[in-house]
Amino acid sequence: MITFGRQVCGDLAQSSTREWLVTDGLGGYAMGTVAGLRTRRYHGLLAVATPGASSRMLGLAALDPIVRAGDRVFRLATDEWASGTVDPAGYVHLAEFRLEDGVPCWRWDLGDVVVQREVAMAHGRPAVGVVFRVLRAPRPITLELTPLCTWRDVHGERHGEGEPWVTPVAEGFEFDGAYRVTGPNWQPGGEWFRGVHAREEAARGLNPDEDLWAAGWFTASLSPGDTASVTAAAAPFGGVLPAGPDLVAAARDRARSLGRTSGATDDAGRQLAIAADQFVIDTPTGPSAVAGYPWFGEWSRDLMTSFEGLLLTTNRPDDARRVLLRAGATVSEGMLANTADTGTLEYNTADAALWFLHAIDRYCAATGDLDTVAALADSMHAVLEHHQRGTRYGIAADPADGLLTQGKPGFALTWMDARVGGDPVTERQGKAVEINALWISGLATTAALFDRIGRRHDWAAAASRAATSFAHRFPRPDGYGLFDVVDGPGGDDPTVRPNQLLAAALPHVPADDPRIVEVCRTTLLTSLGPRSLAPGSPGFQGHHQGGPADRDRAYHQGTVWPWLIGPFVDAAQRVGADVGGVLDGLELHLGEWGLGSVSETMDGDAPHTATGCPFQAWSVAEVIRARAAVG
Repeated sequence: MITFGRQVCGDLAQSSTREWLVTDGLGGYAMGTVAGLRTRRYHGLLAVATPGASSRMLGLAALDPIVRAGDRVFRLATDEWASGTVDPAGYVHLAEFRLEDGVPCWRWDLGDVVVQREVAMAHGRPAVGVVFRVLRAPRPITLELTPLCTWRDVHGERHGEGEPWVTPVAEGFEFDGAYRVTGPNWQPGGEWFRGVHAREEAARGLNPDEDLWAAGWFTASLSPGDTASVTAAAAPFGGVLPAGPDLVAAARDRARSLGRTSGATDDAGRQLAIAADQFVIDTPTGPSAVAGYPWFGEWSRDLMTSFEGLLLTTNRPDDARRVLLRAGATVSEGMLANTADTGTLEYNTADAALWFLHAIDRYCAATGDLDTVAALADSMHAVLEHHQRGTRYGIAADPADGLLTQGKPGFALTWMDARVGGDPVTERQGKAVEINALWISGLATTAALFDRIGRRHDWAAAASRAATSFAHRFPRPDGYGLFDVVDGPGGDDPTVRPNQLLAAALPHVPADDPRIVEVCRTTLLTSLGPRSLAPGSPGFQGHHQGGPADRDRAYHQGTVWPWLIGPFVDAAQRVGADVGGVLDGLELHLGEWGLGSVSETMDGDAPHTATGCPFQAWSVAEVIRARAAVG
């Protein structure tokens, strides 16, 4: 359980930067802050995923509560306006916020009246329940709830022009034909709340203001122990909407079950199992994962990098098998589509398919399921064959040494793929160290798996040749770790980056030199994971802040990436280096920003303020996997 009292809840600077998340297992979510302040355009109680979770629509943005106790009126919402005014400021009444069994819960202390709120989503259906309970009151109180509504892409804003389409339904209303909201004693109303401000969007250099439709209000007279709940659900509605208390109870039961299934033995492990589940989604073609909330959809690189931690370490082998079979069916010219977030499939990654091979190997090691390996054998062969002879974007094995080269001017195909104005910040064209580590590993593990299923191949020889070439080309002559890229347009790149950790982490790669780990420990490692570039290097950016261009320039130029703690732990253990305490900061981080989860990035400079997505799949996955490895 993650808990905050008045000193955090009542401080808007602190309570508005701690975010909570609940999800529906389809890519939709409810998300907000401890304060109740909507600081992002993405915040709301009902964000609905389109098929494949490549985009989402925001529906019910908020449910503003008012408590009337005799002649006293308490406005419990916290709203910010384009003028800079925060009104109402209900956070000052918050006595407690807690995240327990994955369910966020607020407690307002109004003197002799104490009111609680819980939020939970259905699993497998775009539906959210908001439950209010009176914990203490000398006499009945009146609760009024005003739904603030919109229907728009989560990446944008909507501004009020005329009245939206609001249709009465039993116990509530339907908004724009997209979702229904039901609750006690519905009274229709209707006015635009104009100039609602999202301060985090302003900080990101984006449009921070929008309009929301106050559709009316629900009311309930409540005595101590009584509850009132509101449910919002997107089409198809399926008759009566589920009751809020039932959604809360089911969410708690699921969270406890996830902790048991994962084999978690402590609070951090149980919380991480819940966090992992938030990313796993059902799609029309099988299970997949969201890369990060609130703005990412499915990314094959992130899915395959997260695969072991999200699905195997948490004991979800059936989901893991189905993810692999679904991915195998999409291989095109030896590649996996990186994402559909832009609206179309993009085959523009040099490593996703290689991570796919790694995932298959880890799956078989965990389950012994050679039948699934056999079912995937054609896809595995296609990946290696196309990479060996050449596929998109200049990705091909060099006939001279068997190493994998990739890239063309203007493209960034490795995980360091940020662009500014269409130009890559870290192009890394040539033979990148982690790409070749994954290539050698993919060749060697495929050869071993094909031997086990009795399929003829010649991949073992290719693996041996590439490994020999790797041992000759990548170690720096000064012994200071590995080159980041060799045979690039500008020659060999000695920049100290964490990509070399993957080479030292994978057992089939000849990179078991303790100096690799020591270089990364002394120049890159922070208490929250390794930096993406060593301080003092040309182009180092210590802060991942500002507008889109500023953030993209810093994205892989010094920013801390928690997911890299997994390769660091693997590499350190391989060479016998100490890993004591390296996860302590990340476990503390569970209660600091994206509550119960691990953020995408942090500033490279101390104090390493969290940035990027507050909830990121591969960050969570690699912390889970690293914890299991450390024991």
